[in-house]
Order: sequence, then C-alpha cells, then structure tokens
Amino acid sequence: MDNPTRAWAPRPGLVGVGWVLTVISACALTGIVLSGDRPGSLLLGVITIAFAALSLHGTVVRPRLAADPSGIRLRTLGGTRVLRWSEVVVRLATTKRYGRDAWTVEIESGDRLTVLGWVELGADPHDVHDELVRLRQTPHSTG
Repeated sequence: MDNPTRAWAPRPGLVGVGWVLTVISACALTGIVLSGDRPGSLLLGVITIAFAALSLHGTVVRPRLAADPSGIRLRTLGGTRVLRWSEVVVRLATTKRYGRDAWTVEIESGDRLTVLGWVELGADPHDVHDELVRLRQTPHSTG
C-alpha cells in the first residue's frame, strides 16, 4: 500500500441536509418576521443560526480527522493540529444516552481531549478506532 493515509469527515449528504434545513428555516423566518410574531421570529432565528453554524462547520472542517503511520491531524475552525503517535492516546469510549450505548473515539494529547462521534467521523467509531490502532502500528518510512 503506497499511501496508507486515512481521513474521516461528516458525510456529505448529512451536511447537505443541514444546508437545505438552513435555507428552509431562513425562508420560514422571513414569513414569520413579516407576520410580526416576535417570539416566533426569535425562536426560528436561533434555529436558523444553529443549522447554518453546524452546516458551515461540517463544510469547512474537512477532513475532521486524518491519520497515517506518522501520526494524526485534527482539523478545527482554528486550524489543523498535527500530532505524532507518541503524543496521543486514542481510546474507544461509550456512554449511555437515551437507554442506548453511544460510542466515541477519544483522542487525548497533553491537556486536550477531542471526542469524535459518528456524525463528525462519518463512520462507525469502532471502525475508526480499529483503523487508528492499525495505522499506529504500521512502521513509517522517513525516506
């Protein structure tokens, strides 16, 4: 395998749905504002901003996580953090939510903890964790 780099990001379809919901709520907001319903305008305005912010994040921060035998790259709105494998601890964690287990990949580096779920990864956290462990164990060439 020449290029063992792997990358994960929110699924494009999910981000697209977010943008569609942003447009729909913005159109609805226009109608509510024109009707004079101030509480409704406020509520729908907050919803529209939330849809837009989440969709923008899913669009701009791609890929959210990338990894190769040398380490990982975590992309945020503030930039990309490049970390060597020796600088990170990668765990698969679970929490109970609504009576169901919710799995996440936790990446700890120094005093920072990044928690990534299936929405941010666009994949099952189990599979991502397994791939990260495999990449960490792959010898990398410095050539």
